[in-house]
Amino acid sequence: DLKSEIEKTRKLPLKKDTRASDSSQEDAIDQWARRRKQFKDSKKCSSTGGSSINSTITEGSITSEDARSVDLGLYSENEDRGFYTENFHSASWVFRGDDVSPDNSPRCLSKRPRPVAIRERTVKIAKGTGNYPWGFRIQFSKPILVTEVDTNSAAEEAGLQVGDILIAVNGTDVTSMPHSEAANLARKGPDILTMIVGSDISRYPNTPKPTCRGYLHKRTQSAILKGWRKRWFVLKHNGYLHYYKHKKDEGKCRPLEVTKLEGAEIGVDTSLGKPFVFKCIPQAGNRIFYFCATSNQEMKRWLEAMDKAVHPIHQNHVWVDVTLHNTTLPPLAIKNPECLGLLHQLDRSKDVWIQHYCILKDGCLYFYATLRSTPAQGGLYLQGYTVSEQSLGSKRSVIELKPPSEEFKTFYLCAENVNENKRWITALKASINKWLPLHQAIQDFMNRPLEETRM
Repeated sequence: DLKSEIEKTRKLPLKKDTRASDSSQEDAIDQWARRRKQFKDSKKCSSTGGSSINSTITEGSITSEDARSVDLGLYSENEDRGFYTENFHSASWVFRGDDVSPDNSPRCLSKRPRPVAIRERTVKIAKGTGNYPWGFRIQFSKPILVTEVDTNSAAEEAGLQVGDILIAVNGTDVTSMPHSEAANLARKGPDILTMIVGSDISRYPNTPKPTCRGYLHKRTQSAILKGWRKRWFVLKHNGYLHYYKHKKDEGKCRPLEVTKLEGAEIGVDTSLGKPFVFKCIPQAGNRIFYFCATSNQEMKRWLEAMDKAVHPIHQNHVWVDVTLHNTTLPPLAIKNPECLGLLHQLDRSKDVWIQHYCILKDGCLYFYATLRSTPAQGGLYLQGYTVSEQSLGSKRSVIELKPPSEEFKTFYLCAENVNENKRWITALKASINKWLPLHQAIQDFMNRPLEETRM
């Protein structure tokens, strides 16, 4: 049983200064970790299966490489309902709706006010110094649109985002006001600029959350194992740092350890006399993690990504709010779906096909247990995915949803017959095509100079 395995591990003979003993100790710990996993599985502890959409990330205790136990709360935004959103959060996406013709301006940056889903909020910005004390630009348009937010400015700290619509400034409605008058209203007001701003998925690009992957050498400080060991590290958009023994283990095995970076202290370390070393001190606990990169550039890449995770912006993209609302509705209550019907989704961890009733709407595929089930079990954010028909095993016609990068998950779906598959493929392609990467949308629209006011 588990206790006897722990006792055996504790009673292992320690032979100092020999590689063989280090190797045997690590093998023993690995064996104990495997047996511990089997024990937990036998107790029906929850697991996050490979590509299963409806798997739920739950709290658990994961064994660390240093033979310690770390209690983790891994709920991430709406992923506790089984939504796979990682690709959406890895880049900036904007919604152009049905404006798919290259001759038309993307709806996300168009002057035509065609809101899809508006969310209003209040933003208070403390006046700084200099000629532009608030640190943002507004564009000549109706409604007035925020087109730029300066890095490290008061506006950025207050949570103002590119794409926000100005609704009121210091208590005055500015929805029909020229942007120059709105700017004067702000300048003549108090030192605390209070604005009501609105966001909708057609104008509001999401802010990419920190993601970083790669090999690093981690300093092991346990009494059993010491030294630097090469491990595969994954910083996810929810701000948790995972690491595995090998790259191939990601998505197939549980991580050796998971660490929450929010509130942690990070920085370059020179105390060990080794180049490209940086450290991380999590807010919880008294551990210090030491990492060693292969170059100065690689170290900076990790430090920049970690810094975003240490100081996260706690604000959902408006599309996340919309999909969360939709999950509470019965399947047929979601307005104007682009496609609906039965689909089977491949759970690759068990090699079985799971049937769902599916609703496709604006680049999101919702999964329900049945036509009459509420809420949704989960779903897929499809931004950036490509859709094609493939053959897989005994099935000659399967829908493959392939991500833009191999670091994200590939999904396989199958309808009732070949004609249904083709119907779904056509609808999926059109739905995905409603979204553009932010850089492409800006490039398409910003070919002409815009009249702006800097605040």
